[in-house]
Amino acid sequence: METILNYFETIPPPHRMILIVSGLTLFWIIEGFMPLFKFNYKKWRHAIPNLFFNLTLILVNIPLAFMLLKTADWVVKEDFGIINWLPEMPLWLYSIFGLVLMDFFGAYLPHFIEHKVKPLWMVHLVHHTDHKVDTTTANRHHPIESVIRFFFTLFGVFVVGAPIGLVFLYQSLSVLATQFSHANIKLPKKVDNVISYVLVSPDMHKVHHHYRMPYTDSNYGNIFSVWDRLLGTFMKLDTKDIIYGVDVFPDEKQNSNIKDLLIQPFQKYQKPTFNPDEG
Repeated sequence: METILNYFETIPPPHRMILIVSGLTLFWIIEGFMPLFKFNYKKWRHAIPNLFFNLTLILVNIPLAFMLLKTADWVVKEDFGIINWLPEMPLWLYSIFGLVLMDFFGAYLPHFIEHKVKPLWMVHLVHHTDHKVDTTTANRHHPIESVIRFFFTLFGVFVVGAPIGLVFLYQSLSVLATQFSHANIKLPKKVDNVISYVLVSPDMHKVHHHYRMPYTDSNYGNIFSVWDRLLGTFMKLDTKDIIYGVDVFPDEKQNSNIKDLLIQPFQKYQKPTFNPDEG
């Protein structure tokens, strides 16, 4: 574990980029062999706006990365944060506990809040208006959301007390996990179910992308499923009943246009309400 943390502590930016591209490529290929839904679409054309937002995510995070480094160095120097206040433990346990906590503050918490606070929901909608969810949807986030999520991650580093090696390991695992959970792949039901007891599985996260409440407001987790299970936001829905998109933005063509997606958060609409006839 020490070797892994040492590597991520000084991981070169090109290596991080290789991890992102490799994960995207791997799940892209697997989707072709074992798709959950047989979409009638031109895969590359669908990917263009999603990859654009993947790029904006990187461009947002690069200039802000120094803040993660400074914060991580400070918490280590001052012995500050949850994992630094706990009794001494093996490095592997320390790392797992730190990753689980970082996943809460850096992913689950901002995701939950984005669904509950209307201005943030308006920004987050760009992610939900994809009608053909696949691995390229993973980081389809409006640049404003990328900034919001960065500062939640920064807050997580401060509260958790994570060293920079653990922070960069978390970020790398987070990208791979979200590429996996969004991938349009069909796993055997039992396998997916077993995975979902620890990690966010593809079927588990697809429920979150169903266009109707209350399923849209469930399964917020990114890497670990523990927070959804502990906090009562875990839900199941048969994948054959899942319909992607958001009912207030039904125009698939508009939801595939970069220009329209960039201004989407500033348009007027109302958040969908729970239909008692569903579930």
